[in-house]
Amino acid sequence: MELRDIEIFLVLAEELHFGRSAERLLVSQARVSQAIRKQERRIGAALFERTSRTVRLTNVGRQLRDDLQPVYAGLHESLERARMAARGVTGRLRVGMMPFNVVDMHPYWRAFRSRNPQWELEIRQLEYVDPFGRLRDNDMDVLVTWLPVEEPDLTVGPVLCTDPRVLAVAADHELAQRTSVRLEVFSDFQHAVAPDMPDYWENAYLPFHTSQGRQIERGRLVTNAEELINQVGMGEIIHSFPSHVTRHWGMPNIRWLPVTDQPELSFALIWRTDAESELITALADMVREFGAIRF
Repeated sequence: MELRDIEIFLVLAEELHFGRSAERLLVSQARVSQAIRKQERRIGAALFERTSRTVRLTNVGRQLRDDLQPVYAGLHESLERARMAARGVTGRLRVGMMPFNVVDMHPYWRAFRSRNPQWELEIRQLEYVDPFGRLRDNDMDVLVTWLPVEEPDLTVGPVLCTDPRVLAVAADHELAQRTSVRLEVFSDFQHAVAPDMPDYWENAYLPFHTSQGRQIERGRLVTNAEELINQVGMGEIIHSFPSHVTRHWGMPNIRWLPVTDQPELSFALIWRTDAESELITALADMVREFGAIRF
């Protein structure tokens, strides 16, 4: 089975939709169908059950998917390591960012690359979907996120930045003419909620109750920054942020109001304790040397 055909099968096994699979693979639906028919002829059994409405894996298809996934992942890792070695790169550090201020942290990234030219540094902006799970699944090596993090299998490293809080509201919102707000007013309006957050960690970012015990209501689920700020701009929700977003989201339909009684939010390096490496240690040591950025 050719590598491209394996990739087509695995993508279809995940998407269970020929159109979406073709879009993701940048090929035609006919190419996807051709590759699957070719594999089914070679194996001698159907891999998918197809109807006009659904696509499902057969038992044979599920077994093939489970057998091929680790092999395919391992092959890709081997090829990537070979490409890196050809460029003189001996390792890669993948850093996932929950804050928006990637630019503010350029001094860290530039210093790491300058001191360690043999290592590749990859910075990713994350969606708001189970970031600890992605760290545990080895989708990234280091997570930059807000504190506290109280996970027994994760190490909390040095703080990179500390931010006051601001509240984002639409320009025509009833709060927009204020010069500042207190947390108590949050309970009068709806906020967004992201999936798969530990309660203590979500509460540190946006409390579930005000100091007087009033509930701060969550509204629609959001999974990314663009969706979140668009909901604010349309007046569907209000939402609090670390203040650094005001330098990176200059939007005429948004007003930023200082929150006078929320504690500052600190962002730190987090990694799996059992996956600590020379690269992670080098980044953590460099951040400690530089010290945290304050805004």
